[in-house]
Amino acid sequence: MTTTKLSAAPLGGPATGAGSGAPAPSTVVTVGQPTVTLFDGPSICVSDLDGDIEPGSAQGMFVFDTRIISTWRLVVDGASVEALSITGTESVEATFEGRGPTRPGNADSPLLIERHRIVGAGLLETVTIRNHGCEDADIDVDLVADCDFTTMYEIQDGGPVVAHDVRSRAEGVDLLFYKRDEPEHYVTVSATGVSGTRSVGPSAMQLQFSVSIPPGGTWETTITAESSLTGPVDNESLAPADAPDPKDPDPHRMVLWRAAMPTIRLDDPSLAGAISRGQEDIGALSIVDLSHREHKIVAAGAPKFMRIFGRDSLLTAWMMMPFAPQLGLGTLRTLARFQGTRENPRIEEQPGKILHERRYVLDSSLPVDEQGIYYGTVDATPLFVMLAGEAARWGATADELEALMPSVDAAMDWICAHVGPNKDGFLKYQRSTGHGLSNQGWKDSKDSMVHSDGTQATAPVALSEVQGYAYAAFLARALLAERLEDGDGATAWGEQAADLKRRFHDKFWLPDLGFYAMALDGDERPLRVISSNIGHCLWTGIVDETVAPRVVETLMSPQMFTGFGTRTLSSDARAYNPVSYHLGSVWPHDSVIAAAGIAAYGHRKEATRLTDGLMDAARAFDGRLPELFCGFDRAEKPVPVRYPTACSPQAWAAAVPFEALRIAVNLRPEADGGVSVDAPEGRLTTVEIIGLPVGTKRISVCAGSPAT
Repeated sequence: MTTTKLSAAPLGGPATGAGSGAPAPSTVVTVGQPTVTLFDGPSICVSDLDGDIEPGSAQGMFVFDTRIISTWRLVVDGASVEALSITGTESVEATFEGRGPTRPGNADSPLLIERHRIVGAGLLETVTIRNHGCEDADIDVDLVADCDFTTMYEIQDGGPVVAHDVRSRAEGVDLLFYKRDEPEHYVTVSATGVSGTRSVGPSAMQLQFSVSIPPGGTWETTITAESSLTGPVDNESLAPADAPDPKDPDPHRMVLWRAAMPTIRLDDPSLAGAISRGQEDIGALSIVDLSHREHKIVAAGAPKFMRIFGRDSLLTAWMMMPFAPQLGLGTLRTLARFQGTRENPRIEEQPGKILHERRYVLDSSLPVDEQGIYYGTVDATPLFVMLAGEAARWGATADELEALMPSVDAAMDWICAHVGPNKDGFLKYQRSTGHGLSNQGWKDSKDSMVHSDGTQATAPVALSEVQGYAYAAFLARALLAERLEDGDGATAWGEQAADLKRRFHDKFWLPDLGFYAMALDGDERPLRVISSNIGHCLWTGIVDETVAPRVVETLMSPQMFTGFGTRTLSSDARAYNPVSYHLGSVWPHDSVIAAAGIAAYGHRKEATRLTDGLMDAARAFDGRLPELFCGFDRAEKPVPVRYPTACSPQAWAAAVPFEALRIAVNLRPEADGGVSVDAPEGRLTTVEIIGLPVGTKRISVCAGSPAT
């Protein structure tokens, strides 16, 4: 195996290019035909393939998790537009091509209709109609709009949607929608060239246009929908990073995001396409706190999770750290601002604890505080410390680390209260009230924690991977102590890590299965099932070296590896279901974390076999890995089967190709500020990375033969 050591040159400015060298993919999101999703930070628009938003559906334009447009229909001479095609090169925009109704005396319609839509702080749509006929086209064009102020939570819970008392009226030629009891919350729909307005339902309104287009001519109008909605904390609400104003869209934040990324050239088209797609998606999912615009963090995913989730943001930032370190620092700084400071059982808050989720809308489906924050997660806090350690490895300065240390140490105090010195237990979860999440690891569905007979585990539950995260947090704190010249502290933290590793093996190892238990239940009974959780244990290093080969062999067995990824639960398990959320499906982020762990224990060929399978899945999904897909074996289903309600894009799935690249060449930082790579493994044979940001420098990396 060849190892290459690379030196660094001073950073003179951002890289001049980004991506894989492949053409920029269309980033229009298709989520379960026949819908199209556009997104920008916490703004998202879901529509039909013709661009219409149909009433009575889950479609709509959402801002801060509230639906500001529930109906949006373009009608030409009393008929809907016939969809022809959809194009787009940005997640925030798309062009819907269609044609109008056939006019008397014509075999086909001479009217071609283009709807160019941009999503930002509101909705901007330019409608252009071209007359390819030989006669004047005198037509009536109508835009029907409505607003119901329904929240995303009401829709995704699947129950009946609450009927809000929405009023509407015409303000000149504009349409105004508002709640009777909240008149300060309103939506305004405006357009150019309006000839009139009228009511067409209880709250639905219609903009009317009287249009005459000569042969070969065009007609155009620009329509906007803007909202005065604010989140629960007004000017501290998270917003798209430099979101485009709906009346003056400015895509410069995506330009800056691309410029800050290194240029990546590969000879594997599947990985190259997935990296290009993932870069675009993570950039568009980036959001900021309005009072701290310099601190970027990613929303979890579209269409259901366009807000902060602690573990999602942390794991995404971890995988992106070598390529976008400022995203990692922004994630740490943002989460530190919302770190728990008090005991509040209702929302699961404790001093030092990192949040699970921050909602924009205060609703009854989850207990949250006045800022929309809920803390019911057991893994975000150790992941926070792990990410701080990873930032140190990849060149964060002493000043940057020092500023984070109060939050890091508060998080360590929370961890040590359970698994620190003189403790013989493990990090566990049990919700403190009858509300909130019953399972508080990344597999947070109600039925995910099962015994071998399929029965559910009783709380409190000690997850295997969370002990790994705690172990890695101790090691990260030791590294931070070392970087901050605290030798005694580094030794003490390292000793605590070693103690936890020994205790973990003693309690979780199942000799007859040759594998670790997925968890311990409230009676400290092991959950004797083969699960993907143990891939995370490999990733953190808590697995005992003497049994690691058996763990790797089991993870790569036909019962776990589908050919496209790692099942969340073995196909031999009593509770296995390939079309489930956590009981046998494949989650790309889960699989690539397992691959990283497999590689860390020296099994790079097996690791890249797994990542190559993931990239085959990405290719089947047009370069964009979804949140999860079904766990069928590749021999049975040669094309991966989409899980019906999977988010796409999902932030940590979008980061998977970058982690796959890191694994393929064993990309790692060196103490002197350089980086090292090995010869590529798997299908990848040539890699060139130009402008890799490490500390204050940019580094160029080549592995294998130079890509052409």
